[in-house]
Amino acid sequence: MFSALTRGCVRVFDRYLPDPLILVLIITLIVFAAGMIFQGHGPVAMLGFWQDGFWNLLSFAMQMALMLVTGFTVAKTPLFMNLVSRIATVARTPIRAVIMVAFVSLIVTWFNWGIGLVVGAILAREMARRVDGVDYRLLVASAYAGFIIWHAGLSAAAPLVVATPGHFLEEQIGIVATGETIFSPLNLIICLVVLVLMPLVCGLMMRGIKDPVTVKAEQLADESATATEADEETRPAERLEQSKWLAWISAALGFAAVIAYAVGGGGLNLNIVIFVLIFLGLALHGSPKRFLETLDEAVRGVAGVLIQFPFYAGIMGMMSASGLAAELANGFVSISSAQTLPLVSFLSAGFINIFIPSGGGQWAVQGPILIEAAQSLNADIGDVITGFAWGDAWTNMIQPFWALPALAIAGLKARDIMGFCVVIMLVTGVAIGALLLI
Repeated sequence: MFSALTRGCVRVFDRYLPDPLILVLIITLIVFAAGMIFQGHGPVAMLGFWQDGFWNLLSFAMQMALMLVTGFTVAKTPLFMNLVSRIATVARTPIRAVIMVAFVSLIVTWFNWGIGLVVGAILAREMARRVDGVDYRLLVASAYAGFIIWHAGLSAAAPLVVATPGHFLEEQIGIVATGETIFSPLNLIICLVVLVLMPLVCGLMMRGIKDPVTVKAEQLADESATATEADEETRPAERLEQSKWLAWISAALGFAAVIAYAVGGGGLNLNIVIFVLIFLGLALHGSPKRFLETLDEAVRGVAGVLIQFPFYAGIMGMMSASGLAAELANGFVSISSAQTLPLVSFLSAGFINIFIPSGGGQWAVQGPILIEAAQSLNADIGDVITGFAWGDAWTNMIQPFWALPALAIAGLKARDIMGFCVVIMLVTGVAIGALLLI
C-alpha cells in the first residue's frame, strides 16, 4: 500500500504540477476571485489590495535572498564540501543514500535553513554520483524534505520575531523567549520524532521503487570555477582579490562585531544570522575572489525566489486587506479549545502557507489572531507559536516555492520531487498533529 501511494503521488504530480511561477499566478487569480465572492469587494478594490501588497515584502525578500545566497557560499567552501564528500562515502546502498541525505538535511536545516537547502542538494548530487541504482528524484526530494524542520530551528522566523524587542505583538504578549518555543520540550520532542520518522519514510519509498530514475556521474560534474594556488597574480588588483589576509581580517572584524553584539545582550534574529554567514563564508573561502565566484553561482539559484516574492506579497496583501486571511484563521480558531489550539494553529498555518509561503509574512497576518485566541482561551502561547511554526513548514512539502534553490542545484523541476514530498507530508503531519494534541 505504501509503495502504491508513493507511485500514485509521483505519477499525479509529474503529470499535473505546473512550474512554480505558473502556480503563483493561478493562486493570485483564485485569491482575487475569492475576495470578491466571499468578502464582497469589487474588482477595483481587489486590484488596489494586490498592487499595494506587491511591494510589502521587499526588505523581507532581500533577507530571504541573502539567507539563501550566504548559506550557499558557506556550503560551497572547501571545508563543507570535504565534509559532504566524507558523508557521501558512508552510504553504499540506495536505501542508505536517501536515509543519509534526509537525516543530514534535517540536522543542517535545524541550524540554518539557507545552508540546509544547499547542503542537502549538494549531498544529493554526490550520492547520485557515488551510489548505483539510487533514484535521483527521491534523493533531491529527501534533501528538500529536510526543510520541514526549518521553522523549529535556530533560523525560525516567528519564534525569533517574538523573541526580538520591539516586535509588533510586544504590547500583547511581551518578549517570548526561545526557551518557550525553539527550545521548549514540545518542540524538541517533535524535532526528534521527525528526525527519526522522515528518513525512515524516505528509505521505505526507495525500497518500493522498481525502476529508479538515475543519472550518470559525468552529468553531475561540478562546473564551478575555482581558483588555484598556482595562479600567478602580477597586478596589484589581482593580488588584492586573492589576498587571504584581507579576507581574514575582514572576517575577524565581523566576528568581533558579533561577539560585541552578544555581550551587549543582543538576541538571535535574521539579520545577525545573515551577518555571521557573510563573514563565515569569507573566512572559509580564504580570499575575496573565491568568495565572489561562489556568490555569483549562488545568485543564479535564487532567481525564481526573487521574482515570485512580489507575487506572494500581492497575494498576502489581498488576503489581509480583504479579510480573507482573518476569516480563515478565525474560522479555525472558533472550533478550538485551550488544549486543541496548538493543533488548530498547526492546521490553519499549513493551509494559509499555501497562499503565503513566507513564515514572517504569514505570522504578521495570522499571529495577532492566534495570540488573541490563546489569551482568551488561556492556552500556552509558546505551544501555539510552536504549532504555527510547524504548520507553516509542513505544507512547504506541497508548496514548491522554497524548493527552487535546491532544484536549481540539482537540475530538476518541481514536478520531479513533489510526489515524494507529499508522502512525507502526510506521514509526518499525522505524527506532528498527534504530538501537538497530546
